[in-house]
Amino acid sequence: MEHIIKTPVTTEELKALKAGDSVLLSGIVYTARDQAHKQMCECLDRGEALPFDIEGSAIYYVGPTPEKEGMVIGSAGPTTSGRMDAYSPRLLDLGNKVMIGKGKRNDAVKDAIIRNGAVYLAAIGGAGALMASSVKNAEVIAWPELGCEAVRRLEVENLPLTVVIDSTGQDLYETGPAEYLKKTAR
Repeated sequence: MEHIIKTPVTTEELKALKAGDSVLLSGIVYTARDQAHKQMCECLDRGEALPFDIEGSAIYYVGPTPEKEGMVIGSAGPTTSGRMDAYSPRLLDLGNKVMIGKGKRNDAVKDAIIRNGAVYLAAIGGAGALMASSVKNAEVIAWPELGCEAVRRLEVENLPLTVVIDSTGQDLYETGPAEYLKKTAR
């Protein structure tokens, strides 16, 4: 099933998404990789505010390449999400609702997804130019010294994604291969 959603999102909206569904995401998405996640958690440890409103937010694990002339952003393919696993449960507990990346997540992240009614969406690995074509505006909003890992505020339109872990904890990386094997065994 295909869903069209716009950020910021609510727990109620995300309940309709099921592992394996397609999503076209529009609205504001923040970029943050491992170094930005570390910086965010250090801010929280010091009692400081995060550089963006985390409630209902979508965070894309991407370090875009520099944009070419006339482009808003360079190639913007996902990075491996497991590098954010140490930080993600804390951010989910604070209101982050959508994580975007590629690869499996650990049990602590899955538990936090269920606890908070959030989702984990996969972007197409190896298709950074396609992903970048959905970005209509991009600006660095925190830690420019991190270069490609700086936090950016992206305005996206119809960013193509797949639900990997839904709000009930169903994980496409677990159910997908099992379903495939079942179909090919016939």
